[in-house]
Amino acid sequence: MNGEHAGGADREQAVTDEVLASFGGTVDPRLREVMRSLVRHLHAFAREVRLSEREWEAAIEFLTRAGHITDERRQEFILLSDVLGLSMLTVAINEPAVPGATEATVFGPFFVDGAPEIPLGGDIARGAAGTPCHVSGQVRSTDGSPIAGARVDVWEADEDGFYDVQYSGDRSAGRGRLRSGADGEYRFWSVLPAPYPIPHDGPVGDLLAAAGRGPMRPAHLHFKVTAPGYRTLITHIFVAGDPYLGCDAVFGVKDGLVVEAEHHPAGTAPDGSRQAAAWTAMTFDLVLVPDGAG
Repeated sequence: MNGEHAGGADREQAVTDEVLASFGGTVDPRLREVMRSLVRHLHAFAREVRLSEREWEAAIEFLTRAGHITDERRQEFILLSDVLGLSMLTVAINEPAVPGATEATVFGPFFVDGAPEIPLGGDIARGAAGTPCHVSGQVRSTDGSPIAGARVDVWEADEDGFYDVQYSGDRSAGRGRLRSGADGEYRFWSVLPAPYPIPHDGPVGDLLAAAGRGPMRPAHLHFKVTAPGYRTLITHIFVAGDPYLGCDAVFGVKDGLVVEAEHHPAGTAPDGSRQAAAWTAMTFDLVLVPDGAG
């Protein structure tokens, strides 16, 4: 038996060695490094779990289904990366270790380039259902200096847990972009974020169900912040007290990104506007890292 096992191991290693050798002539050194490492780890995984042909076929079918359900409105492969923690691991690998910088988190599948531009203090909700929420803060550098003219893209789900792109038609609500003011200040109106499930009517949802995991994300607001001379920041702010903070389906929560939502009765808001119904407010500074730092 020992001889048979050794022979099988030699056969398996011969396959791996042959595939590794096939990338030996790859001109791009980074591609060669990545592909050979991928082969080594992927083959080691198959050997470790003793992957059956039936399981291999199921995996191919799973990936095929993910491809078929992906379109311009839905990216199932990003969802898969998110629920496996690969997205957050990639963020952690690439995030600069600079004290005081706002922490990064996952991008998510619902960003839309070219969102409507709003003035400082404008409203991104534009019909999205939910309690009005005034969001404000300062965009600044890690050295404390304000950053004027930074582009701040913002997007979120409505109180029913849906992004505008999940509705039919060309509706644009709960998203927008604005520029920070002369002192780096930013402010806008939106709706109070609500918890929601990631899309779970496809293969990723089936995987979560089979694993006994839930699809919920805690309430959050997405930010993408860009400014010349600074690294792009992709982050969220999460609503303090949300029941899903400890079990985010995509592992994106960081303590430094959890923000209290202040609840106010009808009355005068910080921008002087008169609010006829109850409203909320969240304050959070966005701290960018200069290019080359970290």
